Amino acid sequence: MATMVNLSAPSGVVVQPPQLKHQDWRSCSANAVRLVANAGSRQWCSSPSSSGRRVFGVRCEGGQRVGFLGRLGRVIKEKAKSDIQLLFSGFSKTRENLAVVDELLTYWNLDESESILDELEEVLLVSDFGPKTALKIVDTIRKDILAGRLKSGPQIKEALKKNIFKLLTERVTTTELQLGNSRPAVLMIVGVNGGGKTTTLGKLANRFKKEGVKVLMAAGDTFRAAAGEQLEVWAQRTGSEIVMAEGPKPRPAAVLSQAVRRAVEEDFDVVLCDTSGRLHTNYNLMEELRGCKRAVSKALSSAPNEVLLVLDGTTGLNMLAQAREFNQVIGVTGFILTKLDGTARGGCVVSVVDELSIPVKFVGVGEGIDDLQPFDAQSFVDALFP
Repeated sequence: MATMVNLSAPSGVVVQPPQLKHQDWRSCSANAVRLVANAGSRQWCSSPSSSGRRVFGVRCEGGQRVGFLGRLGRVIKEKAKSDIQLLFSGFSKTRENLAVVDELLTYWNLDESESILDELEEVLLVSDFGPKTALKIVDTIRKDILAGRLKSGPQIKEALKKNIFKLLTERVTTTELQLGNSRPAVLMIVGVNGGGKTTTLGKLANRFKKEGVKVLMAAGDTFRAAAGEQLEVWAQRTGSEIVMAEGPKPRPAAVLSQAVRRAVEEDFDVVLCDTSGRLHTNYNLMEELRGCKRAVSKALSSAPNEVLLVLDGTTGLNMLAQAREFNQVIGVTGFILTKLDGTARGGCVVSVVDELSIPVKFVGVGEGIDDLQPFDAQSFVDALFP
């Protein structure tokens, strides 16, 4: 059975023809898709593949073939918009701090602009924006005031929000998962102890499974006794396969390497690699993490496609030091912000992105299995301000 693609579907979305079963339309053993540019009509077409390998559905875009994995990150983001109310409640503490901005700007006038800007900088510091980021934001607003571009309190507040949005988006390429063009895509989940890595991995698996993806989990946290069992429960909940550690003293690098090799041999789409929590100040454990990444790359040269650092939203500017060290050791490609329980300190997220130019890719907005949401910068900024 050949893979079928609806050419009139939105870009990057593979649509199942009504007469085909899921397992039929999703893949094929000896056929690939030949795409005919005809956006105005509904067409389904196919032609033989020369490779004989299973080929994912692709969508014609500017004359290029776009692979399933190349589109999956975008599809996940588009289909799961952030729950703005949950995001609001998660940043209630930050919103409370930034409510002072309205009071500062209510009676703003040009003669008192310097004192008000100094107070605004203090408010940003209290909200964990960090000294460099807070100064950068205030200096930009000061220049706009002096140039006559900002003449009222509401204009200044709007400029404040636009500047924060700019810091979150200007220096990062994309917040979508980058999964490459060949299977399997390999994602490593890293972070300090207690940040929620294993739970986050399980929720990621749930997102992938909803898109019909064949997921393999790797239980690379060999130090915490219950970590493997916890991940096994997530595998059962999401319908994923799992590679567990074996023997009395298993090496995490060996577990991850074994999982990647199995994924290649058994045609998995995505490998989610769990790792042990570790303090970013512990040199030996950080070097071990470096070894885990090398083992994954040795098993598959294109891996890992993503190294996602899980950051506890309640830790404030401590997450900046964590992000620096993890990025230096292993090369972080994206952040996942967790524990938005009302005490989360949102300003620090802006500082981390601003300093390291690494995007936030997901935020955890609750404890439910569906409460891991793709990051949206505009929703984030709106959630910070009352």
